[in-house]
Amino acid sequence: QRTLPMRYQLAQTSRRAEGALVRVLGTTERRGFQPVRIDGDAGADGDHWQLRMTVEGQREPEGLQLQLAKLHDCLSVEVQPCP
Repeated sequence: QRTLPMRYQLAQTSRRAEGALVRVLGTTERRGFQPVRIDGDAGADGDHWQLRMTVEGQREPEGLQLQLAKLHDCLSVEVQPCP
């Protein structure tokens, strides 16, 4: 029996750096999650970037959170189930 994918919301703060979004998306997909919505804003100081992403997958989100936190551009990341 196949289980339905779960949706999660990510809230990540990163340094604004070349390739940062590509690294986030690549890590997300390698961990077995598919992005379904992405939104972001530059921080007030211009040096940081606030990313909000909805992802879908069958794995537990803690592994994704740990891997995203290891990215050198990442300052913080939170993952929560979608309501």
